[in-house]
Amino acid sequence: MANHKSAQKRIRSNNAKRLRNRYQAKTTRNAVKRLRNTSQKGEALEKLPKVISLLDKLAKRNVIHKNKASNLKSSLMRHVNKLQ
Repeated sequence: MANHKSAQKRIRSNNAKRLRNRYQAKTTRNAVKRLRNTSQKGEALEKLPKVISLLDKLAKRNVIHKNKASNLKSSLMRHVNKLQ
C-alpha cells in the first residue's frame, strides 16, 4: 500500500482513468460489432462515420494503437463497400 499522499492520489486517478478507458473501448468494440453485423448498405453508411470517430478518439488517447485503429477502419470500409 502506498504511504505518500501523492501516490495514493495517483492510484485513485489511475483507477478512474482505467475504468473510463475500458468503458470507451468496450463501447467502441460493440459499435464495430454492430456495424459488421449490418447487412443493409444504407444503415451501414449511417453507422460508419460514428464508428470511425470512436476509433479515432481511442487512438488519439492511446487506448488503442493508431495502426490498429487504421486497420479496423480499413476493414470496416471494405465491409460497407461490399454491401448492396
